[in-house]
Amino acid sequence: MSAIGRIRAPLFVPADKPGWIEKALASGADAVILDLEDAVAAENKAAARRLLRVDPGPVPFVVRINGTRSAWHEADLAAISGHRFAAVMLPLAESPGELAALADALPQMPLIALIESARGLAAARAIAATTGVARLAFGSVDYCADLGCAHVPEALLAARSEIIVASRLAGLPAPIDGVTTAFYDSEMLKSDAACARDLGMGGKLCIHPGQPPHVKACFAPTEGEIAWARAVLSTGDGAASLDGELVDQPIRTRAYRILEDVKADPDPEASLENDLP
Repeated sequence: MSAIGRIRAPLFVPADKPGWIEKALASGADAVILDLEDAVAAENKAAARRLLRVDPGPVPFVVRINGTRSAWHEADLAAISGHRFAAVMLPLAESPGELAALADALPQMPLIALIESARGLAAARAIAATTGVARLAFGSVDYCADLGCAHVPEALLAARSEIIVASRLAGLPAPIDGVTTAFYDSEMLKSDAACARDLGMGGKLCIHPGQPPHVKACFAPTEGEIAWARAVLSTGDGAASLDGELVDQPIRTRAYRILEDVKADPDPEASLENDLP
C-alpha cells in the first residue's frame, strides 16, 4: 500500500498559523494537512500562501488548496508548483475533468479528492478512477450543508457506503472519513471512528491535536482481532472450522488484511497521553 493509503489520522492546520504546525507534528497525526481553504479567512489567503511550509516534516505534509471554482485556486497552484508535498487535497471535487486537469498541472503529485456535495457523490466512481487520484476523503459537514440533512450516522450512511464502494472499484485504499466537530468529546470521536471503520473507511480527518491518537487506535486491529487472524491463518488451506465457524478463503483474506495493518502501525496507542481536554 502507498504512503497515502496508510494515512489514518491526518490533522488539519491553517496554513496561516505556522506556530500551530509543531503542535500538530507532535500530536500523533500520521499526516498534517496544511489548509489553504476553509480554515483561512479570505483576507488571509495571500499570507497563508506566503507562510505555507514546504520543507518535509517528520510526518507527511498534505496541502488542501481552494477549489477549482474559487477565486484563489490559480494562486494556490502557483504557490505549490515546484514543491513536493505528500499529496494535494482538492475540496468540493465534483468531476473527473477537474481532477485530471489538476493532475496535469501538478504532475507526480498524488491527489486526494474530497467528496462533499451531492454532485461529487454522484461522480465519486468516475473521480476515483481518474489518473492521479490516490485516495478519496469525505467532507461530511459540507455534504450535510449541501443536502440540508443532519450530521448524524443515519444521514451519512448512504454517502459513506458509496465512497467506500467507489474506492474499491477503482483499486484505491479505503477512503478517509469526515470530521467529528465536537473535538472535546473523545467518546463521540471514538464512536464515530468505530462506525466509519466498521463500514469500511480507512481513516478519519482530524481537527484537534487531541484527536489523532484516538482515531489511530480505533482504526488499528484490536488484540482480539489479531489473535483471531493468527488462529484463522493457522488452519491451512481449504475449508476448515475454527471455534465452530467456517473458515474459507474470504475469511483468510480478512485475516491477512488485519495482520498487514499490524505491520503498518505496530503501536497505535503509543501517543494516547496526548488526550482530549
